[in-house]
Amino acid sequence: MTKIVNHWIGGKTVEGASGNHGPVTNPATGEVTTKVPFASVEEVDAAVAAAKEAYLSWGQSSLAARTAVLFKFRALLDAHRDEIAELITAEHGKVHSDALGEVARGLEVVDLACGIAVQLKGELSTQVATRVDVSSIRQPLGVVAGITPFNFPAMVPMWMFPLAIACGNTFVLKPSEKDPSAAVRLAELLSEAGLPDGVFNVVHGDKVAVDRLLAHPDVKAVSFVGSTPIARYIHTTASANGKRVQALGGAKNHMLVLPDADLDAAADAAVSAAYGSAGERCMAISAVVAVGAIGDTLVEKIRERAEKIKIGPGNDPTSEMGPLITAAHRDKVASYVTGAAAEGAEVVLDGTGHTVDGHENGHWIGISLLDRVPTSAAAYQDEIFGPVLCVLRTETYEEALDLINASPYGNGTAIFTRDGGAARRFQMEVEAGMVGVNVPIPVPVGYHSFGGWKDSLFGDHHIYGNDGTHFYTRGKVVTTRWPDPADAPTGVDLGFPRNH
Repeated sequence: MTKIVNHWIGGKTVEGASGNHGPVTNPATGEVTTKVPFASVEEVDAAVAAAKEAYLSWGQSSLAARTAVLFKFRALLDAHRDEIAELITAEHGKVHSDALGEVARGLEVVDLACGIAVQLKGELSTQVATRVDVSSIRQPLGVVAGITPFNFPAMVPMWMFPLAIACGNTFVLKPSEKDPSAAVRLAELLSEAGLPDGVFNVVHGDKVAVDRLLAHPDVKAVSFVGSTPIARYIHTTASANGKRVQALGGAKNHMLVLPDADLDAAADAAVSAAYGSAGERCMAISAVVAVGAIGDTLVEKIRERAEKIKIGPGNDPTSEMGPLITAAHRDKVASYVTGAAAEGAEVVLDGTGHTVDGHENGHWIGISLLDRVPTSAAAYQDEIFGPVLCVLRTETYEEALDLINASPYGNGTAIFTRDGGAARRFQMEVEAGMVGVNVPIPVPVGYHSFGGWKDSLFGDHHIYGNDGTHFYTRGKVVTTRWPDPADAPTGVDLGFPRNH
């Protein structure tokens, strides 16, 4: 029997009423296992209305009350992490260890939210003029929304809602329709932790639901993670409707390998960063830039390691890489490999014909490695979002830096070297929001913010960390003057306070 994943509105399950549904498949088998309702405008409005009603009390609640709920949620999330990972594997396809890692990274932001009192401390300047004090405080926005991608169905929502609700906002989440179950399970755990009804809501859907959230007058801010074209659309549309927006887009992350690097460590890093989670992550390394004469040796070391990766169902403990999310996405990824030679690249490994015995209808693709890829090739120009690694060659550091900085994306990058001076120069000169030094995937810990530059981020705020707290609050400055009780009233002074 096909499972149905319903909306979560006002603290309870709400069946879809629009009549429109989408299929959710098990990527390892190709079987449709679940139906997800697509919300109508009216259903989105109901979720926003529930959030608006809940904000009347939640926005005025104490920090102690909010963090008490979050501490309970953290404990429940920790206790149910295997269950959530299983939901992710069943609908996304990633191997169980990757899914557990996703939950763990989401927990980091929950940890930050549990300590939100420190982030929300204001500032006070006393005696700026005679008996005049000035304080700065931060207050919640109201109803905020999150629109999240398929590749991290638990982690990316947890990059958003823990901080948003800790700051006193209420939240409407529109998760990916490709793997929606994890989002609903998080909502259930929040309710079990004591979160008041309506503070956190989940509506499933497609462009109809997204566009309504972008236009709804009661939604004050929108957080988004996804592809660059959609991020640009989200930012433009929501901004035009007067909303605060953080829209994180796509990436083409480069890993620069200098001649002095430990090539074994660099090859290990390239393989894990390019092929982990089947390459379906915005922080994947998709382009290695080899400087000088090391290119041939590095490519061979990468090939040796890549060929040993075991591909299989995510619920098989021996699998190291699972399938792609859909058959259509698998075919699109494969097209970059089959067309690479015609564009001047050398195909070292071609994974397009890969199948898994007993799971022939799964969305399988193997490991692909392309060498000497010209910058004009589609495999280099586009964000592939699959297990395809491009290797480019340059003669000098300067040439490599220019190549990386010419990319329209600026999400993450890495350098592998033993030279501290070269590493320092790179981290200062490269045009990217996150830099790794001998670290291939420099995703910041929860108390630092995540976000790129250029076409990888639209909006002024990165996500989580200090930027997250600032995004979900707005500042207010209060200037006060109290008369000294010893002074008798001498009349009203309508002038500006004198600064002496």
